[in-house]
Amino acid sequence: MVTIQNAENALKTVYLGTVTELLNTRVNPLLAKIEQTSADVWGKEIRTAAKFGINGGIGAGDEDGDLPDAYGNNYLQFTSTLKNLYGQIEISDKAIRASADGRGAFTDLLNAELEGLLNASKFNLGRMLYGDGTGKLCTFKTDAGDVAADNVRNLIEGLAVDIYSSAGAKKGTARITYVDRANKRVTLDDATVTITDGDSAYVQGSKDKEITGIGALFNGTSIYGVQKSAHPFLNPYTKNVGGGIDEIVMQEAIDALDNDAGSAVDFIACSQDVKYSFIDYMSAFKRNIDFMELEGGFKTLSYNGLPLVYDRFVPDGCMYLLNTKAFKLHMLCDWRFLETENGKILRQNQGKPTYTATLVKYCDLICSKPNGQAMLTGITRS
Repeated sequence: MVTIQNAENALKTVYLGTVTELLNTRVNPLLAKIEQTSADVWGKEIRTAAKFGINGGIGAGDEDGDLPDAYGNNYLQFTSTLKNLYGQIEISDKAIRASADGRGAFTDLLNAELEGLLNASKFNLGRMLYGDGTGKLCTFKTDAGDVAADNVRNLIEGLAVDIYSSAGAKKGTARITYVDRANKRVTLDDATVTITDGDSAYVQGSKDKEITGIGALFNGTSIYGVQKSAHPFLNPYTKNVGGGIDEIVMQEAIDALDNDAGSAVDFIACSQDVKYSFIDYMSAFKRNIDFMELEGGFKTLSYNGLPLVYDRFVPDGCMYLLNTKAFKLHMLCDWRFLETENGKILRQNQGKPTYTATLVKYCDLICSKPNGQAMLTGITRS
């Protein structure tokens, strides 16, 4: 007979390992390539030394002259706080009792809940990877009563968002009920949350609390507690293409990273319109478009043996050329269920006939070589 205790045992012993593997390798192709480690985690912080330049203890000299002076490597200390990532599943008491006499029915119940969690995580983790850590989804503009967003790539029906004014004051929380992606219109379920020009949306409770994504390398005046103005080599390669993409522009960026930063590109990510621009370019010259399969089962385009991945969360007209070996996801622990003092993971919601289990992971993304990454912008279709 299926009971709450059976459900807890199944979640702990059977499902946790599978869900962890799927969350780490199957929700996003970029995440699947990034090393995950518990190194350099100190309490609630990540403190890691990033090497730049070369060792200075080299030189030529006379046969009987002085040897070169010894100089060590150059290091900067990067510091970041561990971010708290959560995922919840909910099971009703009625559903558990309805499947009490059938183990197969109970398994289907858990599978459905965990599949929903994975789908939500695929959206949220993918979005954070290409974000800048602020959690900002979009900026709103009102037009004759309609609410429009500057972009809708980060928006989806069902998402609960906090609305902030341009002055930074929280105005309320609402769920997105409809996204008109063609016209960039957004409908919320709470009419009492009045949106005006310049308001912004963030995932509920997440403002300035998300992992330090790719966007943080190219935005802002500091990274990992270090001012870019004091260390200009932290600035990555950027170029406004101002037209269609071609192999010369891409190769120039790849060569610049190799020559200037000693960084080898092994992953290219782009927006949907840039993917079409690349296909247009290849078709114009009657070139075959190569495909490849990545770890985790992802299939994608290929450029000179490098994966060229379309991701909905890359800004329009943008292409990232990345050295994923410079990235590490530092974590206090891998995904775990929150437990009570009695070791319980399924908890009854107060005043409701439902039970929830919460997955948690404390981590942040650190790039040890920010200047070894590139971003091409202003790419259009010819």
